[in-house]
Amino acid sequence: MEEMMTLLSEELQYMGHEVNDAGVELYVESASVQALCPYCGTDSNKVHSTYIRKLQDLPMQGKKVVIYLTNRKYFCVNEDCEQRTFAERFSFFEPSATKTKRLQDEIMRIATTQSALSASKYLRKSVAQVGKSTICNLLKKIDPNG
Repeated sequence: MEEMMTLLSEELQYMGHEVNDAGVELYVESASVQALCPYCGTDSNKVHSTYIRKLQDLPMQGKKVVIYLTNRKYFCVNEDCEQRTFAERFSFFEPSATKTKRLQDEIMRIATTQSALSASKYLRKSVAQVGKSTICNLLKKIDPNG
């Protein structure tokens, strides 16, 4: 399982997993000890706090996958930066996302072949919890005029 997490991102450290009727729950945390302030670009290793991010990912062995990521918040050590704290960022999901980029790509692949309603029903059954509005919002990102 640890090797599978590095396929998702080498930024992660595997902490454990649980398989239940609902699916697979993966517990991970950042493998790095510092982060770049997204506002000023200064490196910081001064941890402010941690919190848990819940992200949906592609299914594994026919089971839905949820990743529980222990995310760190850091103090920005640059006194000239207007942002005092920031959360570490990862390449495999957008800052405010609840789904990994690869899951979003799969949703888009399926949604472009059928209506948002039927895609949502299919995805909920076999891939991840996805509503019609999520699909429409993702489609709008591709075509803002649509």
